[in-house]
Amino acid sequence: MSFEEPLDIPPYDPDGVDLTDPDLYLNRELSELAFQRRVLHEALDERNPLLERVRFLSIVTRNLDEFVMKRVGGLKQQVEAGITEESPDGRTPLEQWEEVHETLDPMLAKQADCYSDMLRPALAEAGIDVRDYEDLNASQRSRMRDYFEESVLPTLTPLSFDPAHPFPFISNRSLSLAVLTRRADTDGPTFTRIKIPPNRPRLVQLGDEETYVLVEDVIRNNLDLLLPNVEVVDTALFRLTRNAEVRRNEEVAEDLIDMIEEVLEQRRFATVVRMEIENDAHPRIRETLKDQLDLAEREIYDLPGPLDYREFMLLTDLDRPELQLEPWTPQPHPRLRDRRPAAFERDDEEDHQQSVFEDIDEGDILLHHPYHDFGDTVQRFLDEAANDPDVLAVKAAIYRTASDSQIIQSLIEAAENGKQVAVMVELKARFDEQNNLEWVRRLEENGIHVAYGTIGLKTHTKTALVVRERDDGVNLYSHVGTGNYHSETAKGYVDLGLLTADRDIGQDLVTLFNFFTGPGLDERFRKLLIAPVTMRREFTRFVRREAEHAREGRPARIVVKVNGLEDPAMVEELYRASMAGVEIDLVVRDICRLRPGLDGISENVRVHSVVGRFLEHSRIFYFENGGDPEYYTGSADWMTRNLDSRVEAVTPVEDPEIRRQLKFNLDLILADNCKRWTMNADGSYDQQYPRDGEAVVNTQAILMRETMKATRRDDVDSGIPADYPVDSGILVEAGGGGTNETGETGDITTVTTDDEMDQPPRPQTADGGTRTASDDPLERHADRWYHPDSSVYEYTVRTPDGGRRYLKTKDGARAALERFYD
Repeated sequence: MSFEEPLDIPPYDPDGVDLTDPDLYLNRELSELAFQRRVLHEALDERNPLLERVRFLSIVTRNLDEFVMKRVGGLKQQVEAGITEESPDGRTPLEQWEEVHETLDPMLAKQADCYSDMLRPALAEAGIDVRDYEDLNASQRSRMRDYFEESVLPTLTPLSFDPAHPFPFISNRSLSLAVLTRRADTDGPTFTRIKIPPNRPRLVQLGDEETYVLVEDVIRNNLDLLLPNVEVVDTALFRLTRNAEVRRNEEVAEDLIDMIEEVLEQRRFATVVRMEIENDAHPRIRETLKDQLDLAEREIYDLPGPLDYREFMLLTDLDRPELQLEPWTPQPHPRLRDRRPAAFERDDEEDHQQSVFEDIDEGDILLHHPYHDFGDTVQRFLDEAANDPDVLAVKAAIYRTASDSQIIQSLIEAAENGKQVAVMVELKARFDEQNNLEWVRRLEENGIHVAYGTIGLKTHTKTALVVRERDDGVNLYSHVGTGNYHSETAKGYVDLGLLTADRDIGQDLVTLFNFFTGPGLDERFRKLLIAPVTMRREFTRFVRREAEHAREGRPARIVVKVNGLEDPAMVEELYRASMAGVEIDLVVRDICRLRPGLDGISENVRVHSVVGRFLEHSRIFYFENGGDPEYYTGSADWMTRNLDSRVEAVTPVEDPEIRRQLKFNLDLILADNCKRWTMNADGSYDQQYPRDGEAVVNTQAILMRETMKATRRDDVDSGIPADYPVDSGILVEAGGGGTNETGETGDITTVTTDDEMDQPPRPQTADGGTRTASDDPLERHADRWYHPDSSVYEYTVRTPDGGRRYLKTKDGARAALERFYD
């Protein structure tokens, strides 16, 4: 589906530069694996608490499984189909498939070494001992044998492969034990597959202590009870990953629900695209699996056990606070901090408490999860909509939601209370198809209008609309978010959501929801950027506008925070803007095709990535626009699929206070010297660390602390305290968090990390006297600033915590001194 309209701003077109050159573009798959290396680093990083490192060890397995199922599976399909078309970086599917395997192999080996050489010994030292079976004493072995016979053996089904038995089906991502056995009356050994039961604890606890043995080792060492009267020749643990790229033609599918169910069934039997097997496996076991599963040698990964670290996440539930990060409880939003009865529940005017809709009427509200509680914000929005007699209709787009979703229950309750309810449930949300099918059936059983798919497009927008009648007419209340309506992921994903009563945004959502249930998608929207009709065109126009501003000597700056930057056309636009002189900072969590720092092309571009305790999932778009900045947030990344093949919604942010909050968030990220990585031109990344004497800036830790402060203070109604020190104009002046000629940081270098900012130093002049109102801050605080040896910055202000703030103008230095010391 394509909607073309000519742009009113032509692209900047420098002479002698071929922006289609494959060398200018990084490979999508290898960029994704570079992100997974950054995730693995969190398991290796000794600055993290031990059980936090174990959590990331588990996350790496889950992430790489998904990558192999989706991306490697797709590449294998292309190779087998004989496709030779090159990607923007000049690689054929076969070349990508080979390079991905070459890159993935050492990563999995490094993960295994991380467990065996670092985490397992550290866990044992902390009293959490995952023992080898041979290290158990006689009493422990006896208990494990009893446990096996009583609790594990009945669940096992050995499946042999011989002339009388076909090769068994082996399910995706299941852990299996291959066993070679020999009988006295046979010539050769027999291959048997035993599935490690997923409904038995993987880590079997020994008594009441924090001592464990792996269930596969319990099975392996008690096989005589399962396979009597045979000789066990050898055993090997192995694990398969199957292709998730099973596709059907939507346009000829009579019923989308039936099609999705068939795809789910086919996925169970999809092609194997990877096998992990213990590196000391018997050659007969290895060759049998390779031949029967039709695997190339490149698809076999020989690794030390254990092969699957997902279940090690359970160790993070242990009551060992000294080995974990401080727990975080999402907080109420200051504007919605009390669970107050809604307006329609009040007994009299004196006891009147505002409803969430009256709160929104007073001004837009920015939600920031997991800092703000999902239940007290988004869930409350829909709960009150379901029960407010003045609400006429509720509409929502569901991409993913929790298996026990209260969101779905609120929508059902709204229908039961006589509201018109329409829900878009995306059945093609990968790996959530079955969950979403169940919700579709439940919603339809309750008489709710459900749209469950759009031919040719996947609906990825995260939007909800409440239509409410008031004395002065009908009001529209909108929620436009970056995250799914999922109460569990909202505790660990960083997402933004805008609650607004803006009429234009509401009318745009009316148009959008009419598309979900109607015959076609309107191309006219008042404020929202909607993919695939207006978003690509408008983002392209914004980038070109910055280039035009830069060429005319006006302020020009782009800061974009997305999960992925894969679209070649957007990369090319950013290259052109950089060559025109636009300063660009890209905060890209994972995939990034753009190469920063290329002479003459992208020397004005910096690429950052933040990997922390929460998954960075929010999207923010900032355009300086010649001194009249514009901010946007919403569901879309700068990926081709988001811009052309999905229904996405991005909203402008016009409220000055909310803009300040978004700016503060971007400032922090660009100053982060704890969890931020910066990309090099070759696609590699360097982690940022504090310099000697420099305060630690950890974006997520600071946002947690500031959210707590805002919740405790009655005089704050924004997401962060109103007096938090943020330089006005730093996005324009800072140049992006790199270093200047003297090696000094070019962005916020310090953010106070304790509560001392609540009690600033007593204002004094340079000689210690009391200041007077008429004093110039530069004179009052002469010992607290100096002129740095820099061609970029004119002033350096020393901060109360011993850090430094670099500024370009005298007015900026005065403002900083007043903020810190007056």
